Amino acid sequence: MADEALRNAFTVDVEDYFHVSAFERHVRPEDWERWPQRVVGNTARLLDLLAEAGVQGTFFVLGWVAERYPDLVRRIVDAGHEVASHGYGHRRVSTMDRQAFREDVRRAKAVLEDAAGMAVWGYRAPSYSIGPDSLWAFEVLQEVGHRYSSSIYPIRHDLYGWPDGPRFPWRPLGEGGLLEIPITTLEWRGLRLPCGGGGWFRLFPYVLYRGVLRRVNRHDRRPAVFYCHPWELDPDQPRPLGLDARTRFRHYLNLERTEGRLRRLLRDFAWGRMDRLFLGCEQAGAGPSLRELHPEVAHG
Repeated sequence: MADEALRNAFTVDVEDYFHVSAFERHVRPEDWERWPQRVVGNTARLLDLLAEAGVQGTFFVLGWVAERYPDLVRRIVDAGHEVASHGYGHRRVSTMDRQAFREDVRRAKAVLEDAAGMAVWGYRAPSYSIGPDSLWAFEVLQEVGHRYSSSIYPIRHDLYGWPDGPRFPWRPLGEGGLLEIPITTLEWRGLRLPCGGGGWFRLFPYVLYRGVLRRVNRHDRRPAVFYCHPWELDPDQPRPLGLDARTRFRHYLNLERTEGRLRRLLRDFAWGRMDRLFLGCEQAGAGPSLRELHPEVAHG
């Protein structure tokens, strides 16, 4: 039975299996069209799960996907979910300069708003790739018209992460500016542990994961931000050749169990959309501003 003390954010990064950053060296963007497209069916499965549980969440949709499947975006909207942006071409922010990033997010926002028929306020960087060296991205997001971002995972990881970044919502551009809502972590005995979803959700035993998430709710008194991908419900997805052992482990671990675990998660916690949970600012702490953290990029 769901713990109604706090409502958490259920989020989905809508991309296909071949879009993931770990496959970059094996599946080139110019070859994406050649791979079997499975994102529509897998997203439909997630939508059905959420409908069964009576949960509405936020779907960060890749512009590349929305451009090809606008009916999928409409289905997400019609089910009562929030549509947000995952950028256009799944390029990590750390690989782009300011102009390239602006073009990517502007294009994605236009495609999504055209398909959804409503404003798109949220953004999530592919592979949580906004970090201390790319904080200028917040200024671009605000210029383009986004009101919030969920692009920082404050952990240590070889592909992403800002280990000492803020754990809870903050306004990097100062009061009244864009809100950054980090992926959820747990601090325990001096360690910062990931508990926001994705591969970590598939790795840890469900009972342990549930306990960690409850501790965040009850000890920190904060909503958690959980994320998953449609391809995580698809153990039969095509597999690129040449992947190293670590990538295979991370990507394919327990895919056959994901749907069952999600059913339990949806039942055990209360969930909601990012815009409704956070844009009222009740959870936004004072936090450090972008200018305080990196004055050299504040006006770059």
